[in-house]
Amino acid sequence: MSRERTLDRARRFLGKRAGFRQNQMVSGSLSGIRQVVVIPVLAEEDRLFHTLASLGRNGAQERAHTLVICVVNNRAEPHARPGQVEDNQRTLGHLDALVHGRIPATDPRVDPEFLRLAYVDASSPGCEIGPEMGVGEARRIGLDRGLAILTANSVDKGLLFCLDADTIVEDDYLREVRGHFDAAGRWSAVVGYAHCLPANPSRRAAIVRYEIFLRYHELGLRSAGSPYAYPTIGSTIVTRCDAYVACGGMNRRQAGEDFYFLQQLAKTGGVSRVDSTTVHPSARSSDRVPFGTGASIGRHLSGEADGSTTYHPESYRILCDWLNLICCGLENDAADLLHGADEISSRLGEFLRLRRFDDIWPRLQRNAPHSEGLEAQFHRWFDGFKTLKLIHYLRDHQLPLAPLSESAFEILERFGSSHSEVSAEGMADSLEAQETLLCLLRKHCAAGGS
Repeated sequence: MSRERTLDRARRFLGKRAGFRQNQMVSGSLSGIRQVVVIPVLAEEDRLFHTLASLGRNGAQERAHTLVICVVNNRAEPHARPGQVEDNQRTLGHLDALVHGRIPATDPRVDPEFLRLAYVDASSPGCEIGPEMGVGEARRIGLDRGLAILTANSVDKGLLFCLDADTIVEDDYLREVRGHFDAAGRWSAVVGYAHCLPANPSRRAAIVRYEIFLRYHELGLRSAGSPYAYPTIGSTIVTRCDAYVACGGMNRRQAGEDFYFLQQLAKTGGVSRVDSTTVHPSARSSDRVPFGTGASIGRHLSGEADGSTTYHPESYRILCDWLNLICCGLENDAADLLHGADEISSRLGEFLRLRRFDDIWPRLQRNAPHSEGLEAQFHRWFDGFKTLKLIHYLRDHQLPLAPLSESAFEILERFGSSHSEVSAEGMADSLEAQETLLCLLRKHCAAGGS
């Protein structure tokens, strides 16, 4: 698509978004901006400026054409706690000082000369996000703003970075991501991640087990050949402007916004990996959303769940056989495919019938111009959400949860790893052994599972 057509499409997209309330953005000059980092901020005074300082350590050449937009947000009381609103108001004061060239009394200190910064007030009375909204709406506000700035600057394939206010980036973050997208065909990407490991033994054990689970699940999906085999962590996402428009922009969900946004990016053009740099999300506990890192750490620390079990590894083998059945049987009718699914697992057949595969498949066949298009349409239907639903269905009806460490070893073996440096024996009681396993899983995820 030509540059002008891409920009025109972005303008039309932004015109349709005009129905959303537009919170005022405060910034300096926007001239020369070619990429935008968006950070949603909710009661993050103690963490945000560490994140901004880490961005400020990136190279001057990249920082010169990068705008960082902080979307300071909360719902109106009583949906937001008074302490959150007060924290946000202090943060807005610090950000206003930075935007106007002053150094605020933050820890750490951030020099305004090191960042091109803007902020959106979605916190003050009358500016709050809606009572049913959350981080998805905050990301949307910032990403839509970023798209508008890049479009006004005639940057058709500028980059939109998603980051979190408690995430540290490395000194080469902006350069390495830009280099990844400069290669032909990059649509969207996830940046390599490694959670910060706290010194406190209980918190450290909680995040180690949670990240082992995340890595295990990603490698399990990859072993099955799923196109949705990537981490779904908001602070890792980067997308081109045209990809953002094509996937319909960021959703407004309170939780899981990263999962659904990445799913749409995968359906419209694919999600690649940037493993030449790393972002470091926080390992803190949080009750803001019912799932994800903060919720998992909270459950571990409260004793509600110890994170020692996970999806059964056989679930990924069933998924793999199902995807292979489709790939090799695109000309088959629904009855034949369902019969094959029953032979793989009777529960798989049940799951597909509950989702009316026998009605869906003939429609996909009629609408697809060729086999490659049919396979792509199938994956748009059998997407990341249905994949996870299948794994949950198998968990509930056939394959109960399995021990986490033994399951991780089995997935590693599918990629040819001997994992001689660590043993499953005694791992449940050894944090050191669990950390060694986590390092091995990180290595395999970064190596594409090879």
